[in-house]
Amino acid sequence: MFNLNLSKMMNQMRKAVMMSIALVFGVIMLQSCGENKETDLVESGTYTGVAEEVEPEEKEIYVRTPDDKLLELYFTDQTKLSKNGNEVSFDMLSEGTKVEVELEKKGKRLDPIHVEILSE
Repeated sequence: MFNLNLSKMMNQMRKAVMMSIALVFGVIMLQSCGENKETDLVESGTYTGVAEEVEPEEKEIYVRTPDDKLLELYFTDQTKLSKNGNEVSFDMLSEGTKVEVELEKKGKRLDPIHVEILSE
C-alpha cells in the first residue's frame, strides 16, 4: 500500500514538473513574438531606408536603414506623408517601400515629422 501511494505521488509530481516546464516555455514563446522588436534610437535628423513592417491600425512603421538600424516610428497628427512631393494617405505605405524619414528624437521615442515615399 505504501508503494502504491508513493507511486501516485511520483506521477503527480512528474505531471506538475512537466506542466511547469510547459508554462515557462509558453511564456518565453509569447514574449519572443513580434511585439518585442529590438529597435534602435537615433538622433534627430533625416534617414533613408526600407519599410520593413507597416502597421496600419497603429499608424506605425519599422524602417531598416542601410547601416542596419531598425527605427520604430509612430505617426502623429502632425506627421506629413508624401510621394513625389504630393501628400498621400497612410495606405500608400507597404512593406518593402523605400522611404526618406525626417524625425525628431523625444526622449526614447522617435517622432516622424515627414516621410517621403521614394519607391515601392
